[in-house]
This record gives sequence, C-alpha cells and structure tokens, in this order.
Amino acid sequence: MSELKVKTKVDLVISNATEVVTCVGDCMGDIGVLENAWIAVKDEKIVGIGTEENIRNQFDINSSNEINAKGKVIVPGFVDSHTHLVFYGTRVEEYAVKLTGENPEKLKNLGVTTGPNRTVELTRNALAEELFVQSKKRLMTLLEHGVTTVESKSGYGLTTESEIKILEVSKRLGNETPLDVVNTFLGAHGFPEKLTKSEYLDVIINEMIPKVGELGLAEFCDVWCDEGYFTAEESEIILKTGLEYGMKPKIHADAYSYIGGSDLAAEMKMVSVDHLNYTPDEVMEKLAEAKVTCVLMPALDFAVNHKQPFKARKMLDLGMNIALATDLCPACYTESMQFVINLACRLYKFSVEEAIKAATFGGAKALDLDDRGVIQEGKLADLQIWDVPTYKHIAYKFGTNIVETVIKKGKVVISHE
Repeated sequence: MSELKVKTKVDLVISNATEVVTCVGDCMGDIGVLENAWIAVKDEKIVGIGTEENIRNQFDINSSNEINAKGKVIVPGFVDSHTHLVFYGTRVEEYAVKLTGENPEKLKNLGVTTGPNRTVELTRNALAEELFVQSKKRLMTLLEHGVTTVESKSGYGLTTESEIKILEVSKRLGNETPLDVVNTFLGAHGFPEKLTKSEYLDVIINEMIPKVGELGLAEFCDVWCDEGYFTAEESEIILKTGLEYGMKPKIHADAYSYIGGSDLAAEMKMVSVDHLNYTPDEVMEKLAEAKVTCVLMPALDFAVNHKQPFKARKMLDLGMNIALATDLCPACYTESMQFVINLACRLYKFSVEEAIKAATFGGAKALDLDDRGVIQEGKLADLQIWDVPTYKHIAYKFGTNIVETVIKKGKVVISHE
C-alpha cells in the first residue's frame, strides 16, 4: 500500500491567472510569461508556480485563502528605485506659471521662493509629524498603483538636523506601512544659502555622513554630480566617505551636463547611476560593461520639458541594466509607475516587455535587492494583479489604474475586487 503524500499547507494561492509575468529571463525584453498559471505562497515567499494540477498535487489548498485571477494578469510588485518621497508642501504655483512660458521671476517679486530652495524652506520648517502625514499619503498612493518597494532620498534639508529628520520619517514610513522603504542619504543635493560650497562639503563629510552612519539611517549615499552642483572629484570624496560608514554609492549624473559623474559610476561599479540625459555613447558602453544599473525617469523629462531627453533605446541596445522610476518629488509629482511605463513606451521606444521588466526586476537591481522584482520560487511574494486580459494593456491604457490587488510579503494589502 503506497504512502499518502503529505501536502504542504500554504498561506495563499492565486489561481487561474490568464498571464503570469515572471520577469525571469536573460535580457531586458524577456519577461517569461506563463499562461493559465497558479501561484502558491507560504511564509511571505513564493513556494510554487505552475499548472493547476502541479499546484494541487503539491499543496493543501483551502478556498478561504484562494484568489481567482481568471481573466487577469499577475506581475511582480513595482520597485520604485528613485524618489524624493519625504518633503513638505508643493511648488504648484511655480509649475503653473512655467506651463504658459511665463517667467517665474514674477513669483519671486511677490515674495514666493521658487525652485528646490522653496522645498528646502518648507521641509526644514515642518514638524516630523507633518512630514510623516504628507509623505504617507503619497506612499499609499504608490502602493495603490502597484509599487511594493520604494527608495526614499533625503536632500530637502541641507542641515544635519533636517536631513536626519527626513531619514527618520522615511524609516517610520517603512515601519508603519505595508511597503518596504529603502533610505538613501542625499545631503549632497544642493547647497544651503549661508555656507560656501567648501564649507558645506566639510559638513557633509565630517558631520552628516558620520551621524547618518552612526544612527544606521541609510542603505545608500547619493550625490548630485552636475554643472553647478558637485564635481566628479567632490562626488568621489563624498561617496567614498559614505562607504566608510556602510552606505553603498549611487549618483545623480549627466542630468543637465556631462562632467564625469557617469564615468565615476562605472569606475566605482556603483549600485546605480540616475538621469543620464547627457551621457556620451562611449560612457554608456563603460556602464554596460561595469553592469551598473541605470535609472531612467521619463516623468521628470516630461514634467520639466527637458531639452535633451535621455537616449533610452541606445542604452537598451547596448545591453545596459535599466530601471524605470517615478522620481516622485516637488518637480515631478507623479505617484504612478503605470504613467512612467506609458511614457517609456510611447516617447522612449521601450517595448512593453522592457518597460515592465525595468520597473520590477530593474528597480530591484538598482536597490541591490535580489529577493524581489521577479515571480520565482524562493522570492518574496510581492505581487500585483491587473484587471486586464493581457499585460500589454499597461502601455495601452492611459490615465487609469489597472491594479486590482496588491500583495506584499504574501498578504493582501490592497483589494478592489
């Protein structure tokens, strides 16, 4: 008499999915689509993917923990690898003036501060609780639109006290919401008005970074390397100091000029290099060879009407590791990765497959995370269910939210069934 096989009890089963987009594959365009597939989840992780017969044979399924995804699409949760999530207020007056081509100087004449200094002023003066409430609202909207992991940069404080405040709010957001929030220290986002550049550089290196490192508030250290900001040489000093305090290097580079930041990213084999509007082709090749993930932000180019959009198709054809991110900030106020994918496909010639993979697997690579961004056994059950019959609708449908359900670490955290 043969022994009965004991089936593993699971916490969740998603059945009958018309498509499961695994994002497993060797190239950016390979997203590993499975049809009529089931997924089993236990202890926050994916433990099985396959046919109904395969999943039923392996696992003890209870109808009370089953989600029927017939006619729908399952995709990894989006990983948004570049945001400035924590800030106070908006710059809507300035944005509205610029839309008509008017000079924002008239706002200054009215006593309204403009540009990043406006956000720095508002954020410095806000209480931590006020920052938390505003930022949580943005974060939960990201979740509603399928984002399950978010990178959050500081940089709107430019004093040690306010930079710490921003990072502490980010950490609290990660603790008190379903999302994972990954902190990046970006004190080198600009310069405070009352210090010279060299004086502020000294504060970053000898005061801010040691304090952030001592408190364990950031996974990454970032710097804006561009004309009028930090040079490649200054950026190297900042990022190497960050490494000494346990923060892995990232860099804003080539957004408005090319001054060597992207070369530095390749030389240091950084986790990511972000923007890349002015990156020369030969440097793109170096980045591809160094396997540095390049984070592209179509919504920022759209919001600021950038005069030199990045050359995404060239980067993809060179085999660069690519991530898409929202760049959610006062100058680029979008909370929808779906909108970012719309722009990437229509304006930057991404295929639908490349855009999805860049917003999931690519985002995870840009945060040095190998436990998410794909649907694969052993990975985190960070999933989203789209109420559409094929994944290609993500590029086809504009101005709407196709996400019906979001699952974070195996638990349903958003449901619109």
